[in-house]
Amino acid sequence: MIAAIEDLYDQVTAWIFHAWVQPVMYELGLMAWADDAFDWVGFFLFGVVQVLVVALVCLPLERWRPVERWDSQRVVWTDVTYTLLARLGLLPLLGFVVFSGAAVAIEGAIADSGFVPPTLETLIPGLREWPLLALALYIVILDFGEYWRHRFQHQFRWWWALHSIHHAQTQMTFWTDDRNHVLDDVLAAAWIGVIAVAIGVPPAQFPLILLVLRLAESLSHANVRMDFGRVGERLVVSPRFHRLHHGVLSVGQSGKNYGVLLPVWDWIFGTADFKRDHYPRTGDPGAPPAYVTGGWLRQQGQGLREVWRALRPPRQG
Repeated sequence: MIAAIEDLYDQVTAWIFHAWVQPVMYELGLMAWADDAFDWVGFFLFGVVQVLVVALVCLPLERWRPVERWDSQRVVWTDVTYTLLARLGLLPLLGFVVFSGAAVAIEGAIADSGFVPPTLETLIPGLREWPLLALALYIVILDFGEYWRHRFQHQFRWWWALHSIHHAQTQMTFWTDDRNHVLDDVLAAAWIGVIAVAIGVPPAQFPLILLVLRLAESLSHANVRMDFGRVGERLVVSPRFHRLHHGVLSVGQSGKNYGVLLPVWDWIFGTADFKRDHYPRTGDPGAPPAYVTGGWLRQQGQGLREVWRALRPPRQG
């Protein structure tokens, strides 16, 4: 099934590139960038798929049983901007320009050294006969890594200065999942990328894993009154479980419910709260006003100032 999805994805990417992108590049004399442009079409298509899948699941739920209704949703549109920039446009392009050279150099050095990173399949040969089980194990390991990244975002003062943008939203919807400072996104991408390489996630499976985690994260932010029952709440992160994490009394180091997909990590490490009937107001009371009502650019600029204040030594006297 995974191979069939990969084939379909490759065919659609090739069709879009040859039908729309390549003719324009030829006319503009940009064919030297054709390989990079092809990769970019694939990334853009993946972003479109992510947004469509998440919207198709979450929009009906938010209209069915919303936790809150608002007269104005202006601040929600800021979160939509975050999603479109992160999934379809400017931010991935900037990341590509900044990091592509470094990535090529690192890949070349690894290839020259003859080092072949181990995979779960090489450590546990039996998994080669069970590709879906191997995929599930990769997701569990990466989800464990995401739990600890999330905890560190709350524990370190400079990191919380960035992550507070995500928590400052007082009208939380599934779009809020992408409401992050650019630096925070860079750290998150590096974090999960390093873990994925370290455990040998096959490159072809990585987009599918990201799609699963992305859907889980977006659903957990949805403005919907929904839990998964007494047992289900302990198996998969629900909108209720994660809303408590965004509650006004759960900011900074007082945070609870850090899990992205599996609440078991919160259970094991003592950060779980399973109050099934509690849907608190969201927001960070200590956040600067720009984090709450500002647009994307204003929040990004304020984020840089806040992280600088958190990092600089305290004044004497």
